[in-house]
Amino acid sequence: MSRAPAASSSLQAALSYCVRQVRSYDYHNYLCLLHLPPAMRKAAFTFRAFNVETAKAMDVVSDPKTGLMRLLWWKDVIDKVFANKLVEHPVAQALSSVVSDHKVSKHWLKRSVEARINDANRDEGAIPETSAELERYAEDTQSTILYMTLQAGGIQSTAADHAASHIGKASGLLLLLKALPHHVNKQGVIPYIPANVAEECGLLTREGGRSEVRMDERLPDAVFKVASVAEAHLLKARELASSVPREAIPVLLPALPAQVLLDSLRRCEFNVFDSRVSRGVHGVSPLWYQLKLNWYAWRNKY
Repeated sequence: MSRAPAASSSLQAALSYCVRQVRSYDYHNYLCLLHLPPAMRKAAFTFRAFNVETAKAMDVVSDPKTGLMRLLWWKDVIDKVFANKLVEHPVAQALSSVVSDHKVSKHWLKRSVEARINDANRDEGAIPETSAELERYAEDTQSTILYMTLQAGGIQSTAADHAASHIGKASGLLLLLKALPHHVNKQGVIPYIPANVAEECGLLTREGGRSEVRMDERLPDAVFKVASVAEAHLLKARELASSVPREAIPVLLPALPAQVLLDSLRRCEFNVFDSRVSRGVHGVSPLWYQLKLNWYAWRNKY
């Protein structure tokens, strides 16, 4: 008789862990999720927490091989969750509950972690060849979260899916740009600037059959070009707004933090090393960010 309450308590603890992880590591989206209907929040926080776990797998270890093993472990966790096997990790436990309660595609979860595994397997300093390659990575790691949240909410809309695709790509590209200072290595080699963009800006060097982007005063030009791709995705997402069902709007609120980050980069003239970009929430005060987010939510905009 005591098993059911114990299981319920364990699940509640797992869900609380997910919320704490999102609040600690993904605060701008944490605030977005608070505007979701209560019935959708459990799934949304779980998906975001899963993303947090896989996103920081490579950042919390000194040996990249250890981080890669962690990502492979999460890939195995997905199979176990869908096979209804118990995994002793709070995010896995929450994921099991969400998968049990909602029709969630295993494909999107697998796609997100496989994108991070492929990224972890890249040679140090290696860069994507084209902007399209970087956009695919952004979609696989960010749009998939929105796809799954729409699924869990029972929202079936082609327009909402297309908007989610564009918003995820914009968010992913801008977050990669913001994180460039963190990823630059000791030799000044910068990842995540596509070779085609770097070449246009005169930043590309080719040595020993590999392409590299090194620190240079022309880096803001390249950042501007990638940010412009992100802005185009935001515009396309908003062009679809009139066709998106009302119940999908709160799921698409992450368009707002993407816009805030884009605006902050623009104010800093696309210098990602400007400390103002990292202040507060994407370069603005938390209070101003929350007020703007509340205004968008109240007006059913994204």
